[in-house]
Amino acid sequence: MHPVIVDAKAAAEWISGALNYSDYNADFSLKSLYEVDRFFEEQTKDGEPVEGGLLSEDRGQRLFALGSYVGEVLIRKTNGVWFVDANDPAAEINIQIRTESGVEAWPVQRVIKRYRNGPEDSIGDYGQALLRYANQGKNEPPRTIVQPPPLPPQTD
Repeated sequence: MHPVIVDAKAAAEWISGALNYSDYNADFSLKSLYEVDRFFEEQTKDGEPVEGGLLSEDRGQRLFALGSYVGEVLIRKTNGVWFVDANDPAAEINIQIRTESGVEAWPVQRVIKRYRNGPEDSIGDYGQALLRYANQGKNEPPRTIVQPPPLPPQTD
């Protein structure tokens, strides 16, 4: 198993515990993706972490963990798998999931978009749409949902 996938699985479990400790319901249910939205509503303002908030330190690591959590929720709901291009130097950002029905998605990239853009990139809505799309596509050829453009570099 690729080391980034091992890290993603461990990060999902870790952030689930951290979110639960901080009074967010992170039980790997589809509904819990709206708790990730609530986390961003409370911990960010205008694409930046709130001062002293849970994203004010170790932001990259925590965004990766949140994306891993989102991916793990979707994998469990769609009988999917993690996929990483072994030659990708940005594998932590470009890690993707592939559902049993062939839908592909990039949860870490989606979490970064949610962080930067706010509620218009809702994680809960993303999960609902992906699940609907994955369930419609059973026994069809693989396709992509929300093929992400490359993320522009952000200066901190």
